[in-house]
Amino acid sequence: MNQIILHVDMDAFYASVEIRDNPALRGKPLIIGSLPHERGVVATCSYEARKFGVHSAMNIKDAYRLCPGGIYMHPNFDKYRAVSDQLHEIWNTYASASETIALDEAYLDVTETARTWETACEFAKLIRKRTREELHLTCSVGVAYSKTAAKTASEEKKPDGYFEIPTKEAFVSLIIDRPVQVLYTVGKKTAEKLNRAGIKTVRNIQERQADVVRLLGKQGHFIVQQALGEDDRKVTAYRPEDAKSISRELTFQKDVEDYDFLRDVLFLLAMSVERRASRVGLYGEGVSLKITYSDMKSITRSRLTRSTRSASVIYREAIALLSQVRQQPVRLIGTGIYHLSGENGRQLSFDDFLSDVSEIEKQWTEAELKRLGDRYGLNFADNLDKIFHGETLYRTVEYMRKHR
Repeated sequence: MNQIILHVDMDAFYASVEIRDNPALRGKPLIIGSLPHERGVVATCSYEARKFGVHSAMNIKDAYRLCPGGIYMHPNFDKYRAVSDQLHEIWNTYASASETIALDEAYLDVTETARTWETACEFAKLIRKRTREELHLTCSVGVAYSKTAAKTASEEKKPDGYFEIPTKEAFVSLIIDRPVQVLYTVGKKTAEKLNRAGIKTVRNIQERQADVVRLLGKQGHFIVQQALGEDDRKVTAYRPEDAKSISRELTFQKDVEDYDFLRDVLFLLAMSVERRASRVGLYGEGVSLKITYSDMKSITRSRLTRSTRSASVIYREAIALLSQVRQQPVRLIGTGIYHLSGENGRQLSFDDFLSDVSEIEKQWTEAELKRLGDRYGLNFADNLDKIFHGETLYRTVEYMRKHR
């Protein structure tokens, strides 16, 4: 039996959730991300805002220039994750395998559950219906023979759309004379490189396959396969251990020159990394430090360590790395762990055999939190769970920056 895959994609997800919860926002240009006076980018925006040229990943200052009358809001990721869980619970009802791409997007393999094309199409319509009726949100769904075609189909009639691409021939016929960026793996820079070589449409890719591979290597080979409608990739459930790293970073509203303050921020980021790693049961065998300076130059430093997810170890390794970089104003700082492995595959070091290590680390962490609390006038002990939610951590660090 040939594959039958659905691609489900929510319409302006963050903005739609906010509009659902506050109907007064309906019909207005809503921009979710940073506020106009802050540094940052657009996370997503309503379709009304898109009419002004605003789009995701746009610098917030550019968005404000295009849409000064828009409504600007910070994202509420805790709310969006909760809604996402409800969405995926609905979607997964119909699939034998589900590949989550983001909070608001997934591939669903319905080959075995639907068994016929007609039933798969009914599943897609039920997903749209239930998403609208149960959660009061809209999604776009594509039904197709492959992952590439399913994603293309879900984009075809957005928002609140539905589209079918049953065969390779139907896919190629649909996209043959469209710009190369209709293939979702072709981003802006890749498109520019192809365009400079005179390869502007999918038809050009088909006609100049060798040139595409010469220009883009392995990526070019996959793009050629896409242009020919060939894609036999399976829907594969995401596993946390497949991630390359677990990290956390923050952009400051004003450049920071006080490296003692940066060390305090690294401690909070290290605790956030520990919590994320603990949730998915992973350890890292290396610690990384990322810095973006005021001139926008970014550097990354890393060092191997014993297998760990301990905030105290991450912090100590990160500040050791920090001591080795040039000191100039910092715009962004982050830390994380890499070379991830599960608990069962963890290689024990000598320290792990000392029964009181975890207690020592716990006591050290509590003492460090008290030191920070005293320094900045904050009660970390009673508010720790809240602090590590994305927006709250950002606001906490900004408060610290202003009161250091």
